[in-house]
Amino acid sequence: MGLFKRLLNPNKNKSDEKAKKSDTSKYYPEETLPIDEKFTYNFNKNGGKFLYCESINEVLEAFDNILIENDWYERDVFCVDKNLSSRFDGFNLNFTTKGNTTFFLTTCESLVGKNGSILLSSNQIKEKKLNELPFNFIVFATTSQLVDTISEGLRIIKNRNTKQIPTNITTIQDFETDKEKDFMSYGSSTKNLYLLLLEDL
Repeated sequence: MGLFKRLLNPNKNKSDEKAKKSDTSKYYPEETLPIDEKFTYNFNKNGGKFLYCESINEVLEAFDNILIENDWYERDVFCVDKNLSSRFDGFNLNFTTKGNTTFFLTTCESLVGKNGSILLSSNQIKEKKLNELPFNFIVFATTSQLVDTISEGLRIIKNRNTKQIPTNITTIQDFETDKEKDFMSYGSSTKNLYLLLLEDL
């Protein structure tokens, strides 16, 4: 996929960009970015914190660093996924689905490249609204969950859940508290969000 190399060197050579622009006419359609580049750009633009990992050991190390950075050890954590809570067991955290918690640990349905959002459903948040969840999110996802559009993500949800489609499907894409909201952002809930992205392709 080449995502790792692009993340290590996010600032592309400006002369290369100028050369590309000079080679293309204004009458040609714009070059379409790969989904991973598009998501990375839009997610960062939305204010999300992005941690790319090549192995599960790197995921656990990044998770540990988040806890250290925020002093989140020995805290209550909202988590509805038992597989996820067992995967991140051993960090002296109390996983619960009740009461006030320090952060929300979750998976997601898809990562949407077009707007850098994260697609969630009742599989992750049950019937809770985003504003009922903790302010701090840690999302664990894999590169195979990258999709171009929300429609594509919804199609995957439908195909994956033929017997019963999950309810409460929503997206979150506002990760900056001091960012001025545009018309489409009103009513959404701002979250401090870390994304642990595991390479699985």
